[in-house]
Amino acid sequence: MLKTRIVTALVLLAVLLPVLYSNNPTAFAVVASVFFGAAIWECFRLFNPGAKSAVAIAVAWTLAFAYAFFMREQGDPTFWFAIGALLWALRFAPTLKLGLPPLASTPNTLLSLLYAISLVACFAAIVMLFQYSALFLLSVLVIVWSADIFAYVCGKTFGKNKLAPSISPGKSWEGAIGGGIVTVLLASLTVLFGGEALANTFAVRVQASFGWAGMLGVIALIVVASVVGDLFESQLKRRAGMKDSSNLLPGHGGVLDRIDALVPVLPLAALIATRL
Repeated sequence: MLKTRIVTALVLLAVLLPVLYSNNPTAFAVVASVFFGAAIWECFRLFNPGAKSAVAIAVAWTLAFAYAFFMREQGDPTFWFAIGALLWALRFAPTLKLGLPPLASTPNTLLSLLYAISLVACFAAIVMLFQYSALFLLSVLVIVWSADIFAYVCGKTFGKNKLAPSISPGKSWEGAIGGGIVTVLLASLTVLFGGEALANTFAVRVQASFGWAGMLGVIALIVVASVVGDLFESQLKRRAGMKDSSNLLPGHGGVLDRIDALVPVLPLAALIATRL
């Protein structure tokens, strides 16, 4: 399993990094649309396990996404970022406490559509952040990856109090808080010692615009949002009786398993970026 995970990760890096740094809009559009389509397909499978229409739905949503964000002149995408942030704050985050509706119900169908809209907001944010620069987009991703990695390390080392035992028993408060603290420290070190090489990264730009208190608050907010996104997808998988959102990425599960923490974060980061 470890070997499979490593091979898959290397293949993904071999595909994604050249696309990000090739300055080829067509290649970026194709890759972004493919990943969006995979995420939408997994989304509708999680909300309606066994549904035979998931592929057709995913194709329709992907064509609409590609047309809206790559085949026509783009307007102001801020609307999508605001919608994404509001959906997570007002609808998805409360679900962690209130629970999900039954699978075979109208509220569940509506919730699936809202989650699909949040995926549109997430990938619209990817498009916008990439337009700032590949480094700027990666710097946001690194914040989330750092929070996840160090939450795992701190949880394994210090974890005693379960964060959400009914959703994801392996996560602890100590892990989440420890991951957040380490991530804030790393962001601070980037600002202090990054120099010209990291001048166009998210944390540095936020600090320059909002000061230290603003930067620390934004990074902390992003860490919290990443935890919420991770837990929400875990809640969907537990209800659907699935270990992974799919088997598209051998050793890693599905696309949603890799981006679950990013879905609420990227629209929020993009919304903040419009103010830098």
